[in-house]
Amino acid sequence: MIIAVDAMGGEYAPHEIVKGALKAAEEYKIAIALVGKKDILHILTAKNKRKLDITIVEAPEVIDDDESPIEAVANKPNSSIAVGIQLLKEGKAQAFVSAGSTGAVFFCAFMTLGRVEGIDRPAIGSIININVTNPFLLIDCGANPNCKPKHLLQFAQMGSIYAREIFQIPSPRVALLNNGEEEKKGNQLANDTYPVLKASGLNFVGNIEGQFLSQNKADVVVTDGFTGNIVLKTLEGMGDTFLNLRNVGQMLSRASHGESRAMLFDTSVGSLLKRIDYREAGGSCLLGLNGNVIIAHGRSRARAIKNAIGVAKRSVDRKVTEMIQQEDFSEPVVPATEEEET
Repeated sequence: MIIAVDAMGGEYAPHEIVKGALKAAEEYKIAIALVGKKDILHILTAKNKRKLDITIVEAPEVIDDDESPIEAVANKPNSSIAVGIQLLKEGKAQAFVSAGSTGAVFFCAFMTLGRVEGIDRPAIGSIININVTNPFLLIDCGANPNCKPKHLLQFAQMGSIYAREIFQIPSPRVALLNNGEEEKKGNQLANDTYPVLKASGLNFVGNIEGQFLSQNKADVVVTDGFTGNIVLKTLEGMGDTFLNLRNVGQMLSRASHGESRAMLFDTSVGSLLKRIDYREAGGSCLLGLNGNVIIAHGRSRARAIKNAIGVAKRSVDRKVTEMIQQEDFSEPVVPATEEEET
């Protein structure tokens, strides 16, 4: 297995990216292809190349976050993102990981790899680990702000496959994110999507409200990319807030010589923080394309990159892309309601 890693993408590239990739190569016993500027990468990997399976692939151009994704991909064919995804397309790597521009990764992967047959729109799926014993997959997390019911159905199908393979759940519970549990609750999209999911043959358990996301009521939570991205960013903000609270709590407790209180505070808050911290989750999966693409957080440091590579490895091991390629994405027949029959 070879995982291609965009060494130039992210706020802390290339040093933290390389450090995380080296840790992943050592811990997971896999080969890593670092994509980026060779002269810099040779220096950063000099001490480890002999004992780890590390190769360096030249990519002299870098796409910045403030660039237009479409223009950047078109104007920089030798960027670390473009070269890395090309390795995936040619079979020289089995997965690609990047903490660079999400838009650029999405557009380049879309244009280079192509969609799985039957998929209208690829989606971003993120594992949410608020409940440590029962994580769930949130899909879509930002790729598609405007959706139709058929798109949410496809997200649900892909998410169900992912949860089945990664979580090892034979029949994952699929729920529709909504502002109420009743069948007729929510906006037009939610109302129109509910009967489609109900008729899909998936293990659809109905609507789920935001306050129940941590209560083990679903394994896959489906929504449009606009809503999903807000949920994801809210949880990320909570993680930052808890991190600040923990640091302040430790300072105050130790200032008052309350070492035991500081330890208790650190244990309780730290446990929650670890579960909602993007540095622990690693990365989100871009599902619906002909290849394993993992999008890491732009602020990822070494630990997050190592974990993102771990997500990529599990996706390859469990043949997630192949399973999605084998799925039938034809729309189900939705029974007519009494009102429609009348």
